[in-house]
Amino acid sequence: MNCAVRATVRCALARGCVPYLIFEGYQGLVDGGDKIKKAGWDDVRGLMSLGGTVIGTARCLTFKTKEGRSKAALNLIKNGIDALVVVGGDGSLTGADLLRAEWKSLVDTLLKDNKITEEECEKYKNLTIVGMVGSIDNDMAATDLTIGANSSLHRICEALDSLVSTAISHQRCFVVEVMGRHCGWLGLMAAIAVGADWTFLPERPPPINTTEGEWEDEMCEILQTQRDKGNRKNIIVVCEGAIDRQLNPIKANYVKEVIEKRLGLDTRVTTLGHVQRGGAPSAYDRYLATIQSDEAIKAVLKSTPETPSPMIGIQQNKITTIPLMEAVSLTHSVSEAVSKKDFNKAMELRDPDFKDAYNAYVESTLYDLYKGKYERAGKLRIGIMHVGAPAGGMNAATRTAVRLCLNRGHIPIGIYNGFTGLAKGQVETLSWQEVSGWTTRGGSELGTNRIQPLPINNNSVPLKYFNSEDFIDAGIVAYNFQKLKLQGLIIIGGFEAYSSILTLAQCRNIYPSFCIPMVQIPATVSNNVPGTEYSLGSDTAINAIVEACDRIKLSASASRKRVFVVEVQGGHCGYLAVVGGLAAGATCCYIPEEGITLDMLQRDIRHMIRRYREEDAKGIPSEGRLILRNECASKTYTTDVISAILKEEGKGLFDSRTAVLGHLQQGGIPTPLDRIRAVRQAVKCVDWIEQRAFASVNKQKNSSIPGTPQFTKPQFDDDKLLNVYTADPESACVIGIRGAETVFTPVENLAKETDMKHRVGKKAWWMGQKKLIYMLSKYDYFDEEEEEKVNLLKNRNNV
Repeated sequence: MNCAVRATVRCALARGCVPYLIFEGYQGLVDGGDKIKKAGWDDVRGLMSLGGTVIGTARCLTFKTKEGRSKAALNLIKNGIDALVVVGGDGSLTGADLLRAEWKSLVDTLLKDNKITEEECEKYKNLTIVGMVGSIDNDMAATDLTIGANSSLHRICEALDSLVSTAISHQRCFVVEVMGRHCGWLGLMAAIAVGADWTFLPERPPPINTTEGEWEDEMCEILQTQRDKGNRKNIIVVCEGAIDRQLNPIKANYVKEVIEKRLGLDTRVTTLGHVQRGGAPSAYDRYLATIQSDEAIKAVLKSTPETPSPMIGIQQNKITTIPLMEAVSLTHSVSEAVSKKDFNKAMELRDPDFKDAYNAYVESTLYDLYKGKYERAGKLRIGIMHVGAPAGGMNAATRTAVRLCLNRGHIPIGIYNGFTGLAKGQVETLSWQEVSGWTTRGGSELGTNRIQPLPINNNSVPLKYFNSEDFIDAGIVAYNFQKLKLQGLIIIGGFEAYSSILTLAQCRNIYPSFCIPMVQIPATVSNNVPGTEYSLGSDTAINAIVEACDRIKLSASASRKRVFVVEVQGGHCGYLAVVGGLAAGATCCYIPEEGITLDMLQRDIRHMIRRYREEDAKGIPSEGRLILRNECASKTYTTDVISAILKEEGKGLFDSRTAVLGHLQQGGIPTPLDRIRAVRQAVKCVDWIEQRAFASVNKQKNSSIPGTPQFTKPQFDDDKLLNVYTADPESACVIGIRGAETVFTPVENLAKETDMKHRVGKKAWWMGQKKLIYMLSKYDYFDEEEEEKVNLLKNRNNV
């Protein structure tokens, strides 16, 4: 919420509006006086890393009365306010829309009672309302995420990750109650992110596998199965609003009693409580609050009296604006569906991916749930490997893919150490228990490197590269594919993984063993894989950058008047610098897409000088500032060179230091968002491979395939293995998030939108966010009084 306050105030000032801060929510609006204050640029300094809300919030019963809303209207008019940006839950947003609906009658009454003048009545005859959803519950319909939900999920996962260590050590079962009211989003996503053994949701009461029977029996059977397979611990997540199919509450203590009585397991209850609301906001929440606030000010400026009050939301990476009361109505319909025991409808009414996420969790967690369902279709041998640099989420995707394969009767083949491991025979069939606990692990449990198959040109001649040691002969890869009898392949990795699949697809006319469904799950901190807007690991890297920048800012602010030039990774993709800079509150950033010029440096130096002189003129403590520089932004203007130039040109007004984050961005525990994306994409990839494999078998049975190279597939010992063959370009794809959808794009099509030399896609959706960094850093806003003080100080110094 503090990030929203900061961005709303600064975007308003930059666009010529006069912002006011209303303290203590609607109570402050009713009380007026010093609870409503005009806000300046520096009033919102240093808020980005603070949890909670510095302007306060409070429940106000008075505002629910007509008299209370009349007082609120009077205070708004007397302070010259004709628009409200409200950040809150459905209750707060409903109250705001009610105020707007009654506004004309309230103003008329105030005029009649001589509390306002005719001029004020005419000037403030309309009230504009714009809503942003601030709620850890993520219970608002028509938006994928609400401000605060991701940070709360971070707190939950941090606690659960810690509990796992204790649970394993003592072979205990932990029943953990999480917040969320009547929405199961926090509980479900936490369960996915930590690989919990069971979860209770308000929207989908147990039992899971049937619509009849006792959920206690099903839960105990599944927990016992986990123990029989070697599990030393069990984690069960209970949402505070969890219910059974008769709408009776399910409480954590009762779950504990059932487990102890029936299974005899040492079981403990942990209620996380308000810990979930605290702490520094996550990088994604900072980013979300910032871009939504900018959109909120735009909505204020283009609003008309006939425009319904808008709610700013986000759906699959796209900012949306929908009628506020339509979203509130949809939200209430979820509770109505649950009260009518229409649980399928309740699941569908949540955000579009809620049901898919739930299905992914169930199938990747509950062993043998689908036993026998896929036996008739035949089993597949699916290879899983990591290629490129390690990235958060790789292990989570692997675990999910393995468990889905096992649940569906397929054979997951783990290929260790990428293509070099394949050539050396470092492969094994992965088991259910072997991948237990991989969800929360950083790095790559399978091992990874940058070695990839050697590309060929159109004449089937290997291309020569200066760094040929980074390649392996495609014939060796083909031989091992045939030796392993692979019928599907999942490669998890970055740009090397993408170019590997592209090479394999282009070699199909030479090596028939590559004629199988192949898919890449993009996983790289650089987020430079074409075909997707987000790669696994990028959110973990952004959070690592933001956490480091928070600490650097503390050092810079303590020393006063210090500018840190922070170097981040990303190769020739500026994603980390731009989004990291936006989330960390950087003053500016340098990226390869634009390069660095002397004009840029001169502009930024002038800006730094002006800002520090402003602070001197006002007599306020100068804050430390950050500049984020991508590692490949310029060969000439390196991090050290830029810092040296800043220090020289600052002439004692400010100092400069450098910080190179390096491989810190690749390590550590993956963030919940990366884990969740990994699980969901792995499920979709297994589904996709099945569809492609079974379709190819059916096509071979029903018709001959024109142009198919004549070769004989090896005879497999297992009669149930399918004779999979597909040379269709659409059978070699990259899975990715594009707009509002998760899509599979053929790698050969993606080649057209790829800059192979610089290893990036040609489309960079995040480039538009760079302008917002400069707007929030006061590049575009000049206060006349401040400028006058700065000029006086400048002249005094010159004398």
